[in-house]
Amino acid sequence: LMCSAGVWGGLVQAGGSLRLSCVTSGFIFDDYAVGWFRRAPGKEREGVSCISRRERFTLYADSVKGRFTISSDNAKNTVYLQMNCLKPEDTAVYYCAVANSVSHYYSFYSGSMNYWGKGTLVTVSS
Repeated sequence: LMCSAGVWGGLVQAGGSLRLSCVTSGFIFDDYAVGWFRRAPGKEREGVSCISRRERFTLYADSVKGRFTISSDNAKNTVYLQMNCLKPEDTAVYYCAVANSVSHYYSFYSGSMNYWGKGTLVTVSS
C-alpha cells in the first residue's frame, strides 16, 4: 500500500483542503475494504473512514462527517480521502489499510485490518 498526501506534503491552514491517496495495487476492489485511520500526537489510533464495495458501505467517524469524503477509482486501484474544512485537531499521521476479511465492517471498527500503509503526516495550522 502506498499512501500519499499530494504535492504539498500534507501541510495546510485551518479551513483548507487536502486529498490523500492510497494506491492499492495487487488487491481486487470487489473483495476488500479500504479504510483510513489516523493517530494524533498523544492519542490512540482512530478510524476515520472506510469504503467497501462488497458490503456496500462507506463509513465516517463522527468527527469528520460532512467534511471528509472517501471515494475510489477502480481503474487506478486508488482510494482517496478528500478532506475539507480542515481543523487543527485533524493533525495526525494518516494511514490507509486494507481488509480482506469476512466482515469489513468489523475489521474497520476493530482496527483489525489485514494490510497497512506507512502513513503520511497531515498538519493543519491554525
